[in-house]
Amino acid sequence: MNPIGNTPIFLSLVEGFPEEEKIRIARTATLWAFFIVTVFTLGGHFIFRLFGITLPAFRIAGGILLFMIAYHLVRAKRSHQHHPTEEETEESPEDIAVTPLATPILAGPGTITTALSLVGRKTDPLKILTVIGIFALVCLTTYFCFVYGENLMKRLRPYWIGVMTRLMGLILSVVAVQMVIEGLAEVISQTPGL
Repeated sequence: MNPIGNTPIFLSLVEGFPEEEKIRIARTATLWAFFIVTVFTLGGHFIFRLFGITLPAFRIAGGILLFMIAYHLVRAKRSHQHHPTEEETEESPEDIAVTPLATPILAGPGTITTALSLVGRKTDPLKILTVIGIFALVCLTTYFCFVYGENLMKRLRPYWIGVMTRLMGLILSVVAVQMVIEGLAEVISQTPGL
């Protein structure tokens, strides 16, 4: 979860929305990200076992979703997912806040894996509260970066906004590919005979 690094991605996704809507999306995304991390911190190992999900599969799925988002950012085109049409319901901004912002961009496989690793398999209440507190602080920082990042964008020319959008799309696509590679590498290492 990188507050500064994710701010240009957030601004690219909410381009064209009114200011109040952008603030609401930032608040919703960071609250959902915190909720997701908290749930996985408290019961992630149980959730994965319950649904038969493996971390490699989680990484691969998150990588594919991120790559689809990155593709539209690199092309600097308004995708249906990023910029809802007028015919769509009013819930579309919330959809953007939850997916792709809250997950997998903020609370993605890397963040969830980190939370699970920090807590470990033992249930130490102090350790769990510390991890949740740290993620709360990071989510709060992310919220302020998202909200005040717009001021920087207002000072930039449209050309530089386009360049930044494409650059963030490229970086996001590399992150997506890396997630898929890590997931596949884990699958190969866990499969006997490969």
